[in-house]
Amino acid sequence: MGLTIAEKIIKAHLVEGDLTRGGDIALRIDQTLTQDATGTMAYLELESMGIDRVRTERSVAYIAHNTLQSGFENADDHRYIQSVAEKYGIYFSRPGNGICHQVHLERFGVPGKTLIGSDSHTPTGGGIGMLAFGAGGMDVAVAMGGGAYHITMPKMTKINLHGKLRDFVTAKDVSLEALRILSVKGGVGSIVEWGGEGVACLSVPERATITNMGAELGATTSIFPSDEVTRAFLAAEGREEAYTPLASDPDAVYDRVIDIDLSTLEPLIACPHMPDNVVPVSSLKGTKVDQVCIGSCTNSSLFDMLKVAALLRGKTISPRVSLSISPGSKQVLAMLSECGALTDMLAAGARVLECACGPCIGMGFSPNSGGVSLRTFNRNFEGRSGTKDAKVYLVSPECAVAAALTGEITDPRLLGDMPKVTMPEKFRIDDRAILPPAPAEKADEVEVLRGPNIKKFPDARPQQDSLSAELVLKVGDNITTDHIMPAGAKILPYRSNIPYLSKFCFAVCDETFAERARAAGEGIIVGGGNYGQGSSREHAALVPLYLGIRAVVAKSFSRIHAANLINAGIMPLTFANAEDYEKLSQGDKLRIDGVHAGLSSGEMTLFDETSGARIPLSCSFTERQADILKYGGLLAYTKACPDRA
Repeated sequence: MGLTIAEKIIKAHLVEGDLTRGGDIALRIDQTLTQDATGTMAYLELESMGIDRVRTERSVAYIAHNTLQSGFENADDHRYIQSVAEKYGIYFSRPGNGICHQVHLERFGVPGKTLIGSDSHTPTGGGIGMLAFGAGGMDVAVAMGGGAYHITMPKMTKINLHGKLRDFVTAKDVSLEALRILSVKGGVGSIVEWGGEGVACLSVPERATITNMGAELGATTSIFPSDEVTRAFLAAEGREEAYTPLASDPDAVYDRVIDIDLSTLEPLIACPHMPDNVVPVSSLKGTKVDQVCIGSCTNSSLFDMLKVAALLRGKTISPRVSLSISPGSKQVLAMLSECGALTDMLAAGARVLECACGPCIGMGFSPNSGGVSLRTFNRNFEGRSGTKDAKVYLVSPECAVAAALTGEITDPRLLGDMPKVTMPEKFRIDDRAILPPAPAEKADEVEVLRGPNIKKFPDARPQQDSLSAELVLKVGDNITTDHIMPAGAKILPYRSNIPYLSKFCFAVCDETFAERARAAGEGIIVGGGNYGQGSSREHAALVPLYLGIRAVVAKSFSRIHAANLINAGIMPLTFANAEDYEKLSQGDKLRIDGVHAGLSSGEMTLFDETSGARIPLSCSFTERQADILKYGGLLAYTKACPDRA
């Protein structure tokens, strides 16, 4: 039986387990990346492990999230990350050099290698043929220290692309079509491989847009073949030696196969407040637009930016619209400047922002109250933009330009002929903003610089054999990490300060949560389906840990968040019968006995002392995960059992 692309890479990196789907596997990790909103925690964790040097082939620390410096906090965190990177053997991408996923694709991505990053959109690397996973900072820290990355062997989904995209229909529309078909839960437990003859028509940046959006499917990761298109991209980056051809075997077996005819697709749009709320752009014709944002790790490549500039050339945006453009990297920005495209954008009325995540995470450029914002981003969760009542839509760059010019949602095919965009054969290479680490022999001379906003990691709390706790919060389906631990310019500067950050935990759902959780001492949260979807931010587990949360009981969990809860020492438990969710009420006194036996058997019983209900729970923990929970989290486990990390 043949192998898929992902299975080939997994087989080459297996440390434990085999290719049996649903089994436990451990992978050797070649590369890691962090970004500054999650990086401080990852590096505090790395330091606490007592390891003197990273053991990966390449680890890179990027500054791209918390770049708005309205106080000392972000600047201090950047200084801390830079000093840790220099000391421990990590490359450091300076503020302004670009978004981690865009820069990593350009300068470090290697087909066939494994990559984990403390950002849920790390699967962007699948566009170049990497097996790239989003993970919590603790998992990244362990990998940097030479430990394996432990996951459940995923199922394999194949999406075959046929035909060719028409003008004004883009890779973003392919992603939105996949979300329309599968939903935000449809990829859970699977690796999505993109294939078919239509793949050859997609450039690496287009492929990266699609693998980036695979995170919104809930997929473990997504991957494209490595072919002549990949070779040409690497050659343009001056890295052709990194090229390796990768393709699935003709007799590879998939658990699900989906076919998409590219020639029949039309421009699509995701409506508020979920990426899978997808309809044709034409169906919303005439909807007034207040703001347009072009950029993010999804659509900020040179290819995207050149198309935007060509469509804006000689035109002026609507007086009703504010337009921002964020190039994905310094490389992209410099090339836009050199060819005159940047001037076309500015002349049309665009505000060009820093090469960073910016508006995507609510770090500036928030919409007006009640405003309609069209964004080329990957998420449109309620409040994520920084404006609680804004209506955010997800679109392609072409649709974004059409709305900016007309002041309303407009099918971009009405703009006329699509201008021809020619990509250069060679990109502008300038790596001066990527600082190499100190040589190993000089590492002891490097001082790690800590600002006063960097607080200690929350203390481990080993799981006892009996748990009595209050149900401090009950929430519904599709609770995102933005609900649990919001982003935005007011909160992100405190990502290194768990005590202060705790004030904002679940504030989107219940502003009294943090105070009530602290008062309860120990608490349990109850959720619906797909609990914890969205970002890989481990703060959505670390802050509840700080507030005394010992378990989360839900109908189902997103993969990364469930792993982060375990790493924090919090039990993610599921209802054996989903209808039992209705039997529990906020404020109930709950008890679970025989916790340790249940961690091994996969079965526990939740006793509601308030109502008298006995509710069966299920869990599927590996022996390692059960031990992690008993020790009180991965950090405590790694210190106690370094050989088993």
